[in-house]
Amino acid sequence: MMTPKEAARREVDRYADDLIRLSERLHADPETAWEEHRAAAAVPEPLDRAGFDVTSSYLGLETAFHARFGTGPTRIALCAEYDALPGLGHACGHNLIAAGSVGAALALAAVADDAGLTVEVYGTPAEEGGGGKIEMLDRGAFVGVDLAMMVHPAPVDVAEARPFAVSHSKVSYTGRSAHAAAYPEAGINAADAFTVAQVAIGLLRQQLPASARVHGVVTHAGDAPNAIPERSVGRWYVRAETLAELAELEPRVVRAFEAGALATGCELEIEPESKPYAEFRTDEPALEHYRRNALALGREFAPPGRAARMNRASTDMGNVSQVVPAIHPYIGIGSLPATNHQHEFAAYCVGGDAERALLDGATALAWTAVDRGAQAGGAV
Repeated sequence: MMTPKEAARREVDRYADDLIRLSERLHADPETAWEEHRAAAAVPEPLDRAGFDVTSSYLGLETAFHARFGTGPTRIALCAEYDALPGLGHACGHNLIAAGSVGAALALAAVADDAGLTVEVYGTPAEEGGGGKIEMLDRGAFVGVDLAMMVHPAPVDVAEARPFAVSHSKVSYTGRSAHAAAYPEAGINAADAFTVAQVAIGLLRQQLPASARVHGVVTHAGDAPNAIPERSVGRWYVRAETLAELAELEPRVVRAFEAGALATGCELEIEPESKPYAEFRTDEPALEHYRRNALALGREFAPPGRAARMNRASTDMGNVSQVVPAIHPYIGIGSLPATNHQHEFAAYCVGGDAERALLDGATALAWTAVDRGAQAGGAV
């Protein structure tokens, strides 16, 4: 007779072709934050066929879903991200995250009764800057969950997530247009406001904690070279070790943007794009289970260093971890020297190494859920 872990591994193998096809389907059709309509329909399809109770447009969010199977006392949440990056497609591997969580759920459905589990998959939109999980939390998602998990592609395997807290802001300056040659004195240059602000931010960096990050892009700064730009727009991130440190740091960055407005005479508007992402609070017993399970599958965890730094990337899964026990390990896809958020990394998110990471990740998550259930009296 098979153990629950053996049965879960068998199920991952049985669904392997379906999981790979799902990953490839998402990879070939990237959709950005809050626009993941095709992904939100495709990802729960295998769950629906396997008998999960699937809710589309979950909690009123059009590109979120929830799927549930089993009635065991230990509730396991598997998070499926599927949004892509503007201009870069699936250069963070969310196609693998979604397919891996689906694979783990399908594996656990076969053993849920013996392992004492209720298996839930949360389709979570807009991780890349939109704060989808935060919106879901605010609407009542994850309440009562005993363990929330996902596994994220990276160049190498790293068990523990240590992401920064981060704020995301849309920054806009409004000035006045004028002919740049004939009447330049009549203009108020909104592009110059960003230049002043970026110089101020550059000088500020010397006085910031070593771990702080301040970065962004100007997305619009005029329409014609012979017209003074009357409007400029950018997107800016501020990162810090914790939400508390972020709250102290962010006003200093805001003053840099205010300097741009003051120097040029422009009006400044700063709009949050989402609530801030929190630092991650790891559930250590679950992480230890994951480590052992990944090693049993032949995975190798990388030592600290540049290749392993993806574990510092910010995620709205940090906010989930502040509410329920959670882990967010990283699984390597053999991409070096390519790293996340590069076109080259997107290319590595399909193919042999990515497929192995997908199936290993699904199995390791499923085994970790079985271990969690065993702690509460289920079979292992």
